[in-house]
Amino acid sequence: MSETSAESVEELTLESTPTWAVATVCFVLILVSVFLEHLIHLLAQYLQNKKKRALIQALDKIKSELMLLGFISLLLTVTERWIANICIPKSVAETFLPCSTWESSEEEEETKCLEQGKVSLLSREGVRQLQYLIFVLAFFHSLSCMLTFALGMAKMRKWESWEAETRTLDYQFSNDPRRFKLVHQTSFARRHLTCWSDLRILRWPGCFLRQFYNSVSKVDYMTLRHGFIMAHLSEGTTFDFQKYIKRALEKDFGVVVGISFWIWIFLVIFIFFHAHVFYNYLWLPFIPLVMLLLVGTKLQGIITKMCIDSNDKSNVVRGTLLVRPSDHFFWFGRPKLLLHLMHFILFQNSFQVAFFTWTWYKFGFRSCFHERTEDIIIEFTMGALVQFLCGYVTLPLYALVTQMGTSMSGAVFTENVREGLKRWRATARKNLAPRDPYAACLSLEASVTSLDASVTSLDASVTSHDAYSPSFGHDAAFSIDLDHPDLESSISLDTVDGENNSHLKTVEDRRKKGSFDGFVISSTTR
Repeated sequence: MSETSAESVEELTLESTPTWAVATVCFVLILVSVFLEHLIHLLAQYLQNKKKRALIQALDKIKSELMLLGFISLLLTVTERWIANICIPKSVAETFLPCSTWESSEEEEETKCLEQGKVSLLSREGVRQLQYLIFVLAFFHSLSCMLTFALGMAKMRKWESWEAETRTLDYQFSNDPRRFKLVHQTSFARRHLTCWSDLRILRWPGCFLRQFYNSVSKVDYMTLRHGFIMAHLSEGTTFDFQKYIKRALEKDFGVVVGISFWIWIFLVIFIFFHAHVFYNYLWLPFIPLVMLLLVGTKLQGIITKMCIDSNDKSNVVRGTLLVRPSDHFFWFGRPKLLLHLMHFILFQNSFQVAFFTWTWYKFGFRSCFHERTEDIIIEFTMGALVQFLCGYVTLPLYALVTQMGTSMSGAVFTENVREGLKRWRATARKNLAPRDPYAACLSLEASVTSLDASVTSLDASVTSHDAYSPSFGHDAAFSIDLDHPDLESSISLDTVDGENNSHLKTVEDRRKKGSFDGFVISSTTR
């Protein structure tokens, strides 16, 4: 009698379910969904008010991932029966199992497969568990990225005081271009030009150890800031390098938080290698840690190589030691390759933590997935260690060193400047085209084409100050207050009608110089 009642409960459908129960469940699901959608909308409005366009794009990526996960869940639900009806021999089903022992339940197998003496490719219960695993993985990946970003921003908060120091008279005096000194007398050279710097076999172990202690020092920040300004801006300009790094990092966050096609491919590979025969608990959890330490060592090595390069070119320093940014310091000449490696590291670590959490919740703490105590200790320790090192050590180092490429990021302009430049282009075309189409095409298109590379992707903010830099002997560079509320109206073409010829000459001069108000457009990337 009890077995019959149990079977009737298991086979209960909507035909024998009270309508009030169905309506209640639907109401709760709709209410929760609308509430979450409203929270996301409020967050988007907050970021819009703060002009955090890069973070808005990251939020859009998260929403698109949720939509993709919903589609995958719907697809698995629709094809659940078809997948379960795909029958394979039992000998094949016993290969590459996640556990050392295999138990098959005939109650979960389809009648079609049982009649043929085979088993299902993936049972209906297995399809449901796979849905849960994918959702848990996406949740932990987004959570890991946000936690890493928060740790990195907390570490970089002290850079604000370093940036403020560059605007003091003491800093300007100590870095007076009229003062000369030997390279080995500078703090940057004393930090990086040591007895092991010239020997590659000793340099890399030294760089490996340096990332664990004061990975980004004050002298490193000051020197790399000076090299960036001298390479892309004009000497003596007041430029908030710290805010520029922050905006560039926000833009990179939008890349890391996404799950691209090749990341999904790695997900499939990770699931495959969780078979028992691979003994994955001995090597798979260590992959993120090894890669993270390798990236940190490379970043420290780039700083040391820039110091060695400057020392080889000149033994005398004028003012501050000048390092020369270049892509050849990076692997394959691609600074963004480090961003993709960080993306892979975060995803791999998120997968380890998500898989451990999912198996713990679904099968218990001592399931066949975690038969050994050392397996549990390794996965938990590696997950926490990689998360901390990536956010608090490697990410700030990455944010600083990757600005030392040949090109600067489009985050150099504010959102106000970006919109102002787009209005400038539209107004210029409107006012100049009717008068002299050939001249307008010659002057505007030449300058706008070179400007489009930066204008279309300038989605962050940069801070300059309307004061001259006291550089003691060299001309102070012209600067504009890019955060001023009246900036948008200042970047207009009200003078186009009255000073058309002068404007054409100015545009042509800027085109020849390849710059715009001190910013070298030709070296700006998206």
